Amino acid sequence: MRYVGNERRIHKVYVTRNTEYHVRRGTCVAVRCRRSGDWIRGHLALRSTISGGLRFHESGGVQPNEGNPRIGESLFFCAAGRDLVTSPVVSIERPPREVVTAYPH
Repeated sequence: MRYVGNERRIHKVYVTRNTEYHVRRGTCVAVRCRRSGDWIRGHLALRSTISGGLRFHESGGVQPNEGNPRIGESLFFCAAGRDLVTSPVVSIERPPREVVTAYPH
């Protein structure tokens, strides 16, 4: 049976082709390489807030989404005056507790 109340989870993992973006309440708190499993400590997305998602169309158009990014959209971060756009999200997951406690500081 699915939970139908308000979403109470504060951690999400946005998974792209090569990278996992670990987010707490909309702010990126950790980035991990999917290939190696290593945390990427100097990534531009760290400590940046997700501004929304972008869906790129084959015709060249871009459709912005100012809400929570969805599968198929690229994450859009405004980071210290520099914009960051990821490859499309392939899944959105809930990180296990042991991963959350292992986030680098």
